[in-house]
Amino acid sequence: MGILVVLAVMLMPTVRSLVAQRGDAAALAGKVEQQRATVQQLQRQAALWKDPAYIEVQARERLKFVRVGDRAYSVIDAGAGPTTPKPAERPVVAAPLANASSPWYGKLWQSVQIADRPAAGLPKSR
Repeated sequence: MGILVVLAVMLMPTVRSLVAQRGDAAALAGKVEQQRATVQQLQRQAALWKDPAYIEVQARERLKFVRVGDRAYSVIDAGAGPTTPKPAERPVVAAPLANASSPWYGKLWQSVQIADRPAAGLPKSR
């Protein structure tokens, strides 16, 4: 019985190592299959770019190239109809302007008071 316990203790690290290596090999095999699929996709894409007709279509769509004599039209916003622009609202002054006869420091102090108000210069809400 003691011999079996010693044998199990001696073989346990080896078996654990074998199981870990098989798991790593399976993970690497999955990664290799994924990379093969990526390579096949890139090869198909490279084969497309060897076709002059595909290159012409891509140049027309992506770069808006046209042949000599052709006319190109670009629709900017097909869903929007004609709109009339709204008149811009003028900002409301929060305080009266400084008196022209007041000194420069008076005008400066009034501008500080106006800037300190959070709604200064915004349109009045109704």
